[in-house]
Amino acid sequence: MPLGAVLTLPATGSEMNGNSVITRAERQEKKAFGSPLVMPQFSVLDPECVFTLPDRQVANGVVDAFIHVMEQYLTFKVNSPLQDRLAESILTTLIEEGPKVLADRKNYDAAANFMWCATMALNGMIAVGVPQDWSTHVIGHELTAFHGIDHGRTLAIVLPGVMNIKRANKKDKILQYGERIWGITEGNEEERIDAVIARTVEFFESLGVPCRLSDYDVPESTIAKIVDRFKQSEAKLGEKQDMDYVEIEKILRDRL
Repeated sequence: MPLGAVLTLPATGSEMNGNSVITRAERQEKKAFGSPLVMPQFSVLDPECVFTLPDRQVANGVVDAFIHVMEQYLTFKVNSPLQDRLAESILTTLIEEGPKVLADRKNYDAAANFMWCATMALNGMIAVGVPQDWSTHVIGHELTAFHGIDHGRTLAIVLPGVMNIKRANKKDKILQYGERIWGITEGNEEERIDAVIARTVEFFESLGVPCRLSDYDVPESTIAKIVDRFKQSEAKLGEKQDMDYVEIEKILRDRL
């Protein structure tokens, strides 16, 4: 059946992609899927829909869109300067416009720019020809499944851990991100990476989105449950498919 969409919450980019997620609460599962059959034939993006959203959902949407970009950008260099610049332009715009929407929900222009950023973050444009990660999303889905934490907030918890534990793999792009987005150029490479992670966390927290498991009363026992799932499935995550349950445990413990 052909689908049309009216966007009410900028975040997931579903108005211009064929992705979706199903939660099975009775099994504490959250599963993602994609199909061209659920790609909308048309979508209506009306910025005035943003006017009625609570702060929590605006903040979630900014973080979700931001990390959609990061999953396609923060990998390794493949000589893709245009794709990098497109990704960086969305990140920069979200940093500029997100706080404006939170400060004044009736700011039509800020709402429109935020809405378009969320669409562009996951419509396939910035993914062309570049490696992608998505480990932050996969791990974050488990936190939602076990504790019902908002999707955007699970991403804010997990991404800093992925950046820290996988800093060797992602070093070149983390440093590029830090310089181009946050203007971080001083210190040795490790110091700059630490500063980049801290600045990213600071941005999320400035939106009212906490970034640690303890902020959501997630017990340490949940880590064991999540790790066991990945161990049983033998899943490998990351842009190089080299992230196993051992590294997933390190990432989650980094976020306690």
